[in-house]
Amino acid sequence: MNFDFGFMLEVFPVIIKYVPLTLLIAVVAMILAVIIGLLLVIIKNSNIPILTQLATLYISFFRAITMLVQLFLIYYGLPQLFPSITIMGAVTAAILAFGLKTAAYLAEIFRAALTSVDKGQLEACLSVGMTRVQGYREIVLPQATRNAMPATGNIFIGLIKETSLAFTLGVAELFAQGKMIAAASLNYLETYLALAIVYWIIVIIYSYCQKLFEKYIGRPYEV
Repeated sequence: MNFDFGFMLEVFPVIIKYVPLTLLIAVVAMILAVIIGLLLVIIKNSNIPILTQLATLYISFFRAITMLVQLFLIYYGLPQLFPSITIMGAVTAAILAFGLKTAAYLAEIFRAALTSVDKGQLEACLSVGMTRVQGYREIVLPQATRNAMPATGNIFIGLIKETSLAFTLGVAELFAQGKMIAAASLNYLETYLALAIVYWIIVIIYSYCQKLFEKYIGRPYEV
């Protein structure tokens, strides 16, 4: 078996330098997705004519198309419709594409989380003089957040891995750098194994942080 363990160790410090860019794309895209996802849920729950149908159409469309097609649509397609955005960089396009698609999934997760909270709790809040906004803020949303965290965390882990597709736009993130090293050295197994381990470590660290956060927000519900 021709496996260069020493070369794999040399690859780590080179590709780790690109972890911050990968995390930047994932985190900013996730923040964008959470904001859009919440807006979609508010619109759908409000049952406003036309807006509700548009929100449903948005969710259906962005859940249906592949991430690669969406990246190309935004980076190469949008400038044809709006020439003024031709200056949009590849990183910006990647963040926008990841955020828009992830928002469609988060909207359904948030909707399910809100539905999981008994409606009677909001009615009880209103009966004791609390406003609807206070009821959501103090009672409903904390429980919905707790219920949505596991699925939301899985979505973020998937988003971290999907950032590897940004290389198709020329973004020199973690996977792109590993791909270039592998092509230049022909040590494909060593390079991609090093990449796999780096992604694995990132996911392990995030999973641990999520577990701590879930434990923190779950303290009021402990018996």
